[in-house]
Amino acid sequence: MDGITGLRDKYLTAIAAAEGETALEEVRLAALGKKGEVSGLMRSLGGMTAEERQTAGPALNLLKDDLTEALGAARARLADAALDARLATEWRDVTLAGRPAAQGTVHPVSQVTEEIVAIFADLGFSVAEGPQVESDWYNFDALNIPPEHPARQDHDTFYMARAGGDNRPPHVLRTHTSPVQIRAMESQGAPIRVIAPGRVYRADYDQTHTPMFHQVEGLCIDRDVSMANLKWVLEEFCRAFFEVDGVELKFRASHFPFTEPSAEVDIRCSWAGGQLRIGEGDDWLEILGSGMVHPKVLRAAGVDPDEWQGFAFGMGIDRLAMLKYGIPDLRAFFDSDLRWLRHYGFAALDVPTLQAGISR
Repeated sequence: MDGITGLRDKYLTAIAAAEGETALEEVRLAALGKKGEVSGLMRSLGGMTAEERQTAGPALNLLKDDLTEALGAARARLADAALDARLATEWRDVTLAGRPAAQGTVHPVSQVTEEIVAIFADLGFSVAEGPQVESDWYNFDALNIPPEHPARQDHDTFYMARAGGDNRPPHVLRTHTSPVQIRAMESQGAPIRVIAPGRVYRADYDQTHTPMFHQVEGLCIDRDVSMANLKWVLEEFCRAFFEVDGVELKFRASHFPFTEPSAEVDIRCSWAGGQLRIGEGDDWLEILGSGMVHPKVLRAAGVDPDEWQGFAFGMGIDRLAMLKYGIPDLRAFFDSDLRWLRHYGFAALDVPTLQAGISR
């Protein structure tokens, strides 16, 4: 018994003196490991007499329990000390302000679209939208585009795949937002004033063309609408969008199946020092197409051409962004280059206010 008491004092002292997990594990192995002193005494019980085992057995079990409890308490003490030491070096001041979040930028196409919508909203135009996958009828037939027109060929238009034996009329990725005008007239009738911004698709790709780009088209139908109204609307838009007072437009006779008469519109500009300046100089730059809505288009949309007439126009949003903000290559709009976007992008709160300059 005296030997057991000595072992208890010996190992309790060693456990209390252990300064780390490694030292504590060494004490445990020396006492309770397979070759430890206490384990050795437990194995020696088999060679004792029954009377000796009745005395030594409970004493050894009590010793083992005491040492196990002391080891557990020591581990908890060392864990608390380690946590305190870690907290002393890794503390965080939760009262500090958070790290500033990285701010995104608005894509030039989105910004210019918002500018266009704001300007035409002040001119009394609402926004109309439609599907990007259109039927052949809405994209071509309703717009007086004949079957032999080049725009209906595979090399210019993306046609949706059909299963063998499916003889339904084809569907296409819309080549312009003009189908939205047809749908708007069908649902709203006349009079109507709408613009239709959105994505369009054509099989073309170079510095000034991409397979997917953005377009906005406008439509105004009423009883006494004329080319003079069209000219005023486009002049007011260009004055507000390019932020210049002196805007001069030139209407050149052209041909579009959905308008008659038709005109392409040029704006006076200069390229002094390689920089585009709108409203001055002796050069002209084409910016859009326009004309009076063809009677067949009105009739296809359910509007009586003997009672109503109006004008329509269409322009590329990407091209307007290139002209206004000096962006040289259309393909860069769709490269997903964050450096380009940070350079040409706009602050999230940079809300267009250009419509305030429109005169009436």
